[in-house]
Amino acid sequence: MTMRTLSVLAVDDEPPALDELVYSLQQCGDVGRVTPAGNATEALRHLEQESFDAVFLDIVMPGLDGLELARVLGRFAQPPAVVFVTAHEQYAVAAFGVRAVDYVLKPFDIPRLAASLERVRAHFAGAPEQVEDDDLPTLAAELPGRTVLIDRADVAWIEAAGDYVRVHTTDDRSYLVRIPLTMLADRWERYGFARIHRSYVVALRAVRELCTQDGQTTVLAGGRQLPVSRRHLREFRDQLLHGRSGADKP
Repeated sequence: MTMRTLSVLAVDDEPPALDELVYSLQQCGDVGRVTPAGNATEALRHLEQESFDAVFLDIVMPGLDGLELARVLGRFAQPPAVVFVTAHEQYAVAAFGVRAVDYVLKPFDIPRLAASLERVRAHFAGAPEQVEDDDLPTLAAELPGRTVLIDRADVAWIEAAGDYVRVHTTDDRSYLVRIPLTMLADRWERYGFARIHRSYVVALRAVRELCTQDGQTTVLAGGRQLPVSRRHLREFRDQLLHGRSGADKP
């Protein structure tokens, strides 16, 4: 059965960037209509006149910025899927706080936008994004103009960032990766990773000390002091004592 094509609103205040976004979206096979808008006000005018499946928008714009526009869209009776397309990595956590479907860093390519459109379809279908490799020995982090592959053995600790995680490596670097923390914690538990808090997972091999003071427990991992919640403390202690054998070797 042939899938229906998607209607997309593209929003960017810089004309060359808007032209590139519109052209690139038009090259994706499942897009039927791409409407350009040079700012949030123009975008809202289009949204009042017609419906769209998705809005691909920049974040830093004069007047109403992309995050503010996304909050307005969230109040629609049938809101379109929101995909941010930006040169700024630091807004990712805020972006997923407004329920963005994806966060694309500039410069992008057509396959990257096509992947975002698949996430738009999955969003409306209610289907979870699939990860092909159950073990996930490496994670892919997208940076402007390049993709960095992160080896599981190089990861010290991980923190939640909406639908993404921020992965901290043993060489004091950090990368934003699109995968929920719960999914990653489940898949990596057998390799010596432990959930210590609703927002944190640590590699057991990176743990240097566990400290309890004034009723608060923290762990030193990868040079960072991280909180351990009471809910996870007992299991984490057991993993520290008995669970290192499954850890990846550095």
